[in-house]
This record gives sequence, structure tokens and C-alpha cells, in this order.
Amino acid sequence: MSFITDLFAASDNPNSLGAKLRNKRQQKFEELFFSNFSSSEKVRILDVGGTAYFWKNSALLQLQNVEIVLLNLTKEEVNLPNITSVSGDATNMPEFEDQSFDLVFSNSVIEHLYTWENQVKMANEIMRVGKKYFIQTPNKYFPIEAHYAIPFAQFAPKSLIFQVLTKTKLSRMQKWEAENARQYLDEILLLDEKGMKKLFPKASLYKEKMLGMTKSFSAHNLDE
Repeated sequence: MSFITDLFAASDNPNSLGAKLRNKRQQKFEELFFSNFSSSEKVRILDVGGTAYFWKNSALLQLQNVEIVLLNLTKEEVNLPNITSVSGDATNMPEFEDQSFDLVFSNSVIEHLYTWENQVKMANEIMRVGKKYFIQTPNKYFPIEAHYAIPFAQFAPKSLIFQVLTKTKLSRMQKWEAENARQYLDEILLLDEKGMKKLFPKASLYKEKMLGMTKSFSAHNLDE
């Protein structure tokens, strides 16, 4: 039972399927990164909605000249070298000048902004403040909804999914607190390939595959 629980746990569990897929995606990102930047080059990275935990095992932290800034609604606790944390809004970043970062990174954040208008604002800010970018989001049309691990939950009425989340253990083998369930159901707006291309019209799309299907998209300009 613990194996199954771990497998379907959130991606912050290193034994989860989500963590294994994230690690594979991170390897692709680092491959693209090192094809653009040299190990001796000073590189400033903005991670929108990121955590220090995500970077803990990254090869980038072995580079003395890499600086990573985490941007979240509230400051994150940081205990790793070369990483700092600030509070801010992904849809409006006046504290950062145009092209002030060599790279903007974001993992599974842009789908948490409630509206398409906010997603457009975030994409525009990313392209304004960053020379390069790598922005990942789950695929709307992957059969298993990424946040609940429930088949086709993204197409069901929110009232039904609320009941499933709070009254059963079908989502990751546990019941959700009602407040958390409402928050997620309100804020999540999944994107498909067409939506990502519209948000980042000049980007390439890295398609993360699972069982021959696209599980997530990463829009980037690291192959320009």
C-alpha cells in the first residue's frame, strides 16, 4: 500500500511518479541550459513560483556564477547557496527591469492563475524580464488530471470533483480539506498545446511523454 501511496503522491515526494517525471524534465532543461551558457559565465535566473527544494540536486548549483531568485506571493525559506527569495506577483513584476534575467524558469505555475487574462500577463512579463525562458505546464488533454490524479477530472463539473476530493480518497489516496479543494478548483485553468503556443508564439515546445501521450508542455527559446 505504501508503494501505491508514494507512487501517486504529490511531486514533492521523491518516490512519486510526478517526481520521477519532473527529474527527467529537469535533465532536459539542464541539457538545454548548458548548450546556451558556459560554466564560467555569470547567469541570473528567475524562478517564478519556485522552491529551493526543486534546485537542491541541480547541476546548476555547482556553478559559482549562477544566481537563482525565487519569486512567490510570499518569501520562501531558503538554505541553499546562490538562491534568494522575494515576494511578488507573476502577472506584474515592475520591480524587475526589461531583460534583467538571463533566464526565467517556471514549473507548473501558469495554470494556477484563475483566468486566461492572468496567464497572458504572466507570459508577457516572463518574455519582458527574461532573455531566455523555460515554462512548463501540464497538458489539459492528458487523461489523468495532474493535480488530483483523477482521470478526466478537468472535464467534470467542479461540484462533482469537490465531492470526490473531500469525501473520498480517490485523489492520491487521501481526502482533501474543503478549503484546499475549493482553492484548487477555483485557480486551476489547464492549458493545451494551442494555448501555450498562443502565450509564447516564438517558443519551441518540449513535450513530456507518458505512455505515448503528451503529459506536459515546456515552452522555451533555448534552441534559438
